[in-house]
Amino acid sequence: MTGYFAWHELMVPDPEAAARFYGAVTGWGSRDASTPDQPYTLLTAGDRPAAGLLPLQPTDMAKGALPGWIGHILVDDVDAAVARATALGGVVHVPPRGIEIGRFAVLGDPQGAVFAIFAGAVPEPQPIGTAGHVGWNELAAADWLAAFDFYAALFGWQRAEAVDIGPLGTYQTFGLGGPAMGGMFNKSDAIPRPFWCFYIAVGDIDAAAGRVREAGGQIVNGPMEVPGEAFVLQGIDPQGALFALLGTRATP
Repeated sequence: MTGYFAWHELMVPDPEAAARFYGAVTGWGSRDASTPDQPYTLLTAGDRPAAGLLPLQPTDMAKGALPGWIGHILVDDVDAAVARATALGGVVHVPPRGIEIGRFAVLGDPQGAVFAIFAGAVPEPQPIGTAGHVGWNELAAADWLAAFDFYAALFGWQRAEAVDIGPLGTYQTFGLGGPAMGGMFNKSDAIPRPFWCFYIAVGDIDAAAGRVREAGGQIVNGPMEVPGEAFVLQGIDPQGALFALLGTRATP
């Protein structure tokens, strides 16, 4: 599993409100998984862990932290991976830190997109497209070619299919020799900075879009069709975090 996205977490000021919103949209349940040192909510798809939820503290927001999702990429050795990342031009936002189930660090790539690395116990991965689980990991980069070189050197990622997406150029999917786990492309000038976006599989995309609106979220793009007879949308949750959904459309 080294080099794969092993876990996804959301940080927002009000975790209880976030659990209600994503529960309404995706069907996630929630249960408390706090430790003495860290409040933590486990978001679940049925009886399986699907994602994590953390409070975003006012002190962090005062330093510029914003509500949002972060993906954790599995490594063998967090400290060694941090050293490799910084040698490749990455930056350290949270130095290596031990927790009950392993060790993690939060990094930024040379273009500013934030991601985490993790070594330890992780839930069993689910097939891409499994309802209630993140099914795609997408990087909007300033320069996807340079970004790919960074992640390939750090995690061993390999190029998969390249798709022409018109004015934005190429959408490059990537993986580790098996099915693609994500893609990257050059963001438009209107997007202020590079970022990672994560797509939660939800089944019927139009029904999910309705649930987003009913729960107080905003759809900023889509639903739109993508290769593989799939449909996606991107939205903003009620606390300002970007999220995305992946699904299908019922035949008329």
